Amino acid sequence: MLLIQQTNATNKHKIMLLTKQSTGKIRQTTVGQYGRVVSELAYVSRSTHLMGATITISLLPPSNDSQEERTAEQLLDNVFELLNIYNQRFSANDTNSELMQVNHAAGKHPVPVDPELFELIQIGKEQSLMPASHLNIALGPLVQTWRIGFADARIPNNDEVAHALSLTDPQFIELDPLSCTVFLAKEGMKLDLGCLAKGYIADKIADYLKSQHVTSALINLGGNIKVIGTNLLAGRPWQIGIQDPQQPRGTNLAALPIRNQSVVTSGTYERKLQVNGHTYHHILDRDTGYPVDTQLASITIISNNSLDGEIWTTRLYGEKPNQLLARVEQEKDIDALIVTNDNRVYYSSGISPELLA
Repeated sequence: MLLIQQTNATNKHKIMLLTKQSTGKIRQTTVGQYGRVVSELAYVSRSTHLMGATITISLLPPSNDSQEERTAEQLLDNVFELLNIYNQRFSANDTNSELMQVNHAAGKHPVPVDPELFELIQIGKEQSLMPASHLNIALGPLVQTWRIGFADARIPNNDEVAHALSLTDPQFIELDPLSCTVFLAKEGMKLDLGCLAKGYIADKIADYLKSQHVTSALINLGGNIKVIGTNLLAGRPWQIGIQDPQQPRGTNLAALPIRNQSVVTSGTYERKLQVNGHTYHHILDRDTGYPVDTQLASITIISNNSLDGEIWTTRLYGEKPNQLLARVEQEKDIDALIVTNDNRVYYSSGISPELLA
């Protein structure tokens, strides 16, 4: 749940944005001399459960005329229609999704796909083949073998892991840009775009809103946040809380001031399987087929594009904190905040220590 807080000398209030599966309005009215309304700001927000998370879109309508509320509701209608389209396009958990049609045809024939699905698979393959990358969009067989995060999660035996691992080589993803087709060359291969899709979708939603002249908005896809402009209600950048992995949900260890950027967090502390006193998290090692052995409880990437945040949280997960930060410092326009299993906090040079709680 996202908290927007504004405090000044004459008006102190705290506003919660927003309950699940609901639509609401948050309004600020500025009153001048003789009680005349000088200006009015009203954010409109809507939430639902989709893609395995609670999704909230909050925006300031592009105008303040009499059509403002209708315009905002239409924008939200369009955004949620896009979200449903993208969910149906990229989901690895819906047997009827466009992505699953590619998986069903593995080892049989190429599948024509939507250009956006082709683009994301192309990006994913490229990132999966990067040296020392922990990202691999072909891990679908392993994800479906472990099922961590789902009700039917279990510990597979060594033979099951070895078989699934044999089907995860991204070099067997064959792409034809001329015909816009995808072919998985080995039967049993499965793509899983969960490490990329939310970032891609957040960027697309932001592009749409900006094309409609929205200058202030927050797109929260659950662990993936993209903002447009600043929080005009509070008169400052959006304040994005970073979850303390050792504490109950909603307890933050940092608040990052963000404008026109994205914040993506990935961690081992929520999606877990506990069996006989042992804990298995959902981030799988592309080399061993088992949950990655890591010092990290979470990694947060701050970047201009949300897709970049998704890429780097996954590519770097499993690195030691100092090595991870050294890699981040080599990249342009990204920063990182890392929390280890023993609750130590590391952060790159672009993050001020004063932001830590």
